[in-house]
Amino acid sequence: MAAQIFSAIFVIIIGVGGCVAYFWGANRLLDLILPSRGVSGAAAINNLRRQGYVRPWLFVGPALIILAVYLIYPVIATLWLSFFDRGGTSFVGLANYEWAAGDHDLRNSILNNILWLAVVPAACTFLGLIIAVLTDKIWWGTIAKSLIFLPLAISFVGASVIWKFIYEYRGEGQVQIGLLNAIIQYFGGQPQVWISLPFWNNFFLMVILIWIQTGFAMVILSSALRGIPEETLEAAVIDGANPFQIFWKIMVPQIWGTIAVVWTTITILVLKVFDIVLTMTNGQWNSQVLANLMFDWMFRGGGDFGRGATIAIIIMIAVIPIMVWNIRQANKETGGH
Repeated sequence: MAAQIFSAIFVIIIGVGGCVAYFWGANRLLDLILPSRGVSGAAAINNLRRQGYVRPWLFVGPALIILAVYLIYPVIATLWLSFFDRGGTSFVGLANYEWAAGDHDLRNSILNNILWLAVVPAACTFLGLIIAVLTDKIWWGTIAKSLIFLPLAISFVGASVIWKFIYEYRGEGQVQIGLLNAIIQYFGGQPQVWISLPFWNNFFLMVILIWIQTGFAMVILSSALRGIPEETLEAAVIDGANPFQIFWKIMVPQIWGTIAVVWTTITILVLKVFDIVLTMTNGQWNSQVLANLMFDWMFRGGGDFGRGATIAIIIMIAVIPIMVWNIRQANKETGGH
């Protein structure tokens, strides 16, 4: 444990120190190559203008290189790999995509992903908005928001382990330690293996992601609500609007752009959901999703890199339109700047 803590501190020091050293050294080198002091007025002006062209790239350059290495190259490599066989050695053309078009497990995963897309973003956004409104005017609202935001700091695997105890099932005649089954049994019901119930188990898994992401939606929407002019709300009250009318006809339209951005951000996350399904069911009992299916094909059962890469490309194609729309909405919010 001590060694791990020491390693983490060492990496942080090296990382931050390296960034500081790079930016200081790069600026120093630029000033030496294009000096603005100790030269004639015209030369100093030309050097300052050249520095203005070069200096932004000193800051952006490393980020672009990292982006190319860790994002652009993997996309190209994955696309290329999707045209090869399971070992990634023999070119098979579109065979993997033909397999994808007719595979039952892949179709089932797509349907489950669609179900997640229909429920999770809507639930997170709605709950986040309602909580943001209800906690905005009460003295303990900050405490409530902190508690609701807290699950966001937990990893998906950690949250899944927590909820696994909530859904835990013990055999007939045994004491039910799972919270949900204990409640059901207390009221005379029959305990169930909740995560093995086909179709319904998807909703039990969705609850975990909703529990995690509602805090994110609440924080963003709470900030947007604070940006609504008080004069607008006061005018609505004077005109006789009730709280529901103020909420639906005044608040929601004014922050609709933010609601859309939150919705699409969570939608992208849902398309990539993997940890929760892996930890809770590993895709069993008809709970498989695309990301977990990709993991299964690529790293399990001997591994099939071609089909795993094909599923990865399908996920990427599904994400791209949402990302483009999200960027356009963000540009509208900022006036195109």
